[in-house]
Amino acid sequence: MKHFLRFQDFSREEFEHLFERTRILKYRFKNYIPYQPLVDRMLAMVFEKSSTRTRVSFEAGIHQLGGSSIVLNTAESQLGRGEPIEDVARIITRMVDIVMIRTFDQAIIERFAANSRVPVINGLTNQYHPCQILADIYTYIEHRGGIAGKTIAWIGDANNMCATWAEAARIFAFKLNVASPQGYKFVPGEKEAPHVALFDDPMQAAAGADLVTTDVWTSMGYEAENAARLKAFAGYIVTEAMMKAAGKDALFMHCLPAHRGEEVTHEVLEGPQSVVWDEAENRLHVQKALMEYLLLGKINS
Repeated sequence: MKHFLRFQDFSREEFEHLFERTRILKYRFKNYIPYQPLVDRMLAMVFEKSSTRTRVSFEAGIHQLGGSSIVLNTAESQLGRGEPIEDVARIITRMVDIVMIRTFDQAIIERFAANSRVPVINGLTNQYHPCQILADIYTYIEHRGGIAGKTIAWIGDANNMCATWAEAARIFAFKLNVASPQGYKFVPGEKEAPHVALFDDPMQAAAGADLVTTDVWTSMGYEAENAARLKAFAGYIVTEAMMKAAGKDALFMHCLPAHRGEEVTHEVLEGPQSVVWDEAENRLHVQKALMEYLLLGKINS
């Protein structure tokens, strides 16, 4: 039994398998070819943070694979009344086949997984967002081919997305340029540091990059810092000029939702280099491949 709590939990070989399965599953979806290997399998989705893309992609994905889902929100379960996460894990995982959790601290999902009888997927924590980076890398491969040896420019907050990109950089051997203001700098881990370059100037970080990507300046759980963050990140907006400074075939990505005029201009988000809508859709397809792999192992049909 495997879990997917951080990007580093899988090997490059496993990711390459997932990307090939994603290609096949997406083709079947687009061509209305039924494929339901997870009949009678149940996905439990536990939400301590609100969600649009994560809920829709996982719920649609498990149903398309023939399974079913159940949603648990903090306010609607004993989690909201302080039941220990270990007890929740012991009960829920006796009744379902796989669990996705979207919560605050990474320690919560790790405690759940330590007491789980089924695979657990990280749907987002404050520290990591592996499913999103899985979709982002697949989207890059879909549009431009292999990502190894490329340069990815991360502009903005050193958040869970940035940390997960850093783990991916080590696994796939690409370079990650991170541009953040003082007070919000990224601190890569020892294993990731050789693959990460830090910048004060976002234009320098984006120069020659193959992919420019960003996120909102104020993530969920940090709303009290919003005014200070708006001031600190004022010079870190992805503009058309920044995209021109990147490589001639550079793509733009954003995990969404986006604040047009803050971290990215309307022109870039809706422009020819933007693949944000493919990126969003690919959450569905990579997560289907992920659930298939966690429940059935390697499938080659």
